[in-house]
Amino acid sequence: TMGFSEHNYRSPLVSRYASKEMAYNFSDRKKFTTWRKLWIYLAKAEKALGLPITEAQVAEMETHAEDIDFAMAAEEESKLRHDVMAHVHTFAHCCPAAAPIIHLGATSCYVGDNTDLIMLRDGFDILLPKLARVIDRLSNFAEKYAGLPTLGFTHYQPAQLTTVGKRACLWLQDLAMDMRNLQRARKDLRFRGVKGTTGTQASFLQLFQGDHDKVEDLDRMVTEMAGFKKAYMVTGQTYSRKVDIDSLSHLASMGATIHKICTDIRLLANLKEIEEPFEKEQIGSSAMPYKRNPMRCERCCSLARHLIALLADPLQTASVQWLERTLDDSANRRISLPESFLTADIILSTLQNITEGLVVYPKVIERHIRHELPFMATENIIMAMVKAGGNRQDCHEKIRVLSQQAATVVKQEGGDNDLLARVQADPYFAPVLGHLDNILDPKTFIGRAPQQVARFLSEEVRPLLEPYKAEIDVKIELEL
Repeated sequence: TMGFSEHNYRSPLVSRYASKEMAYNFSDRKKFTTWRKLWIYLAKAEKALGLPITEAQVAEMETHAEDIDFAMAAEEESKLRHDVMAHVHTFAHCCPAAAPIIHLGATSCYVGDNTDLIMLRDGFDILLPKLARVIDRLSNFAEKYAGLPTLGFTHYQPAQLTTVGKRACLWLQDLAMDMRNLQRARKDLRFRGVKGTTGTQASFLQLFQGDHDKVEDLDRMVTEMAGFKKAYMVTGQTYSRKVDIDSLSHLASMGATIHKICTDIRLLANLKEIEEPFEKEQIGSSAMPYKRNPMRCERCCSLARHLIALLADPLQTASVQWLERTLDDSANRRISLPESFLTADIILSTLQNITEGLVVYPKVIERHIRHELPFMATENIIMAMVKAGGNRQDCHEKIRVLSQQAATVVKQEGGDNDLLARVQADPYFAPVLGHLDNILDPKTFIGRAPQQVARFLSEEVRPLLEPYKAEIDVKIELEL
C-alpha cells in the first residue's frame, strides 16, 4: 500500500521483467476479489442446502464483489492483526444485509488456501502456452538445420560431428519433459474445499445439524463453482504443503532445462557459431564497442538459478508443518509461490525471444569442422586403404605419426591442421588419394542425425503442441 516510489524497494521480478498476466495473477486485487468470490460460493451453496440465507444477501455480496476499499482493509488489519478478518469486516461494511452470514462456518484457510490453489492453477495456465511457443520456435529451428553438420562436443572438446538441428532436439527433449511435468502438476491440483478449522468439517456438521450428506454436498458444490473437478478428501487446517513441492519442483526442473539450453547458446556464441538476436541499437559493452554479449541467455541463467534455489522453500515448509498446521508456512509461501511462477514466466518469455531470433553462422561452423575433420577422418582413410589392399596395422602407424606431426603444427606453432597435405604427400597413400574428397565430406560423418530430427519432431514434439494451437503464434514484446 506504500505506492511506487524510488525510495521503496520493488521486486525486479515485477518492476523489470514479468508479464502483466503473471504479475496480475499474484496481485492483491486478484487475491482479495477471489476471497470475495469464495465467500459468495460458500453462501450460495449454504443457501441451496437450506441454511437461512436470502437471495438479497447473495445479490448484495455479488454487487460488491469487486469494490474493495484497500485503505480500510489495511487499517482493519493494523487493528486486528488478522488479514482475513480485516477483509471480512471490509466486505461486511459494504454488505450490511449479508454481514451476518459472510464466512459462515469457515476458517481463514478456506479463503487463503483455496485462493492459493486457484493462483497455482491459473499460473500453470499462463505458463503452458508460453512453453508451447518456445517448443514451437525451437522445432522450426531444428527442422531448418536438421542436416547442417556441426562439431559435436563432449567434455567441451571436439568429438564426432552432429547437426545443428540434432543438438536443438536435445534441448527440445528436455522442454518436452517439462511440458508433460507442468501439465501433470496442473491436472493433479485439487481444491482444499470446505473443511473447517482442523479439517474435520465439524462447524459445518453443526450448521447442518448432523447431516453428513449436506456437508459433503457443500464441499462438492463449492469445489465445482471454483472450477475444480476434485477436492482433497483429507486436509488439516491447510491443504498438504507437499502440493507446493509438487508444483514448484516442476518449475525448478524447467529452470534447470533452460539454464542448460542458454549455457549451450552462450558457449556457441563464444565460438561465433550461433548468436542470440541482437538489436541494431543495442550496446554490448560500455567499454568495448565491438562486444555482442549473450545478455538474454545470461538473464535466463541468472533467473533460472533463482528458480532452482526457490525449491528449498516448499521442501522445508512441508517438513515443518506440525500436526494440523503451523503459521510459519505463511510468510514463506507469500514469497516462494509467486516468485517461482513469476521467475518461470520471465525466463519463458525471454527464451521465446531468443528462439525466435537465433542466428546461425554456417561458414564459421564449417571452418571449425575443417580444422578437426582430418583427425576424425583417419578411421575412414584406414578403411579405404584396407579396401585397396593395405594392412590395417601399417596404415594405423603411418597415420598416427602424421597426426602427431600435424597436431604439433596446430598446438606448438599455432598453424592450421595440415594432416591432409601430409597424407597427400606420402606415396604410401597413393591408392586412396582419388577418394579423399568423398572421405572428407562432412555429410558422411553425421550418421542418422537428420532422420532422428524428422522422426522426433513428428512423433514426440508436434503432438505436444496440439492443445495450444490457438495461442502458438503470439509474439511477445520483450522489455529489455
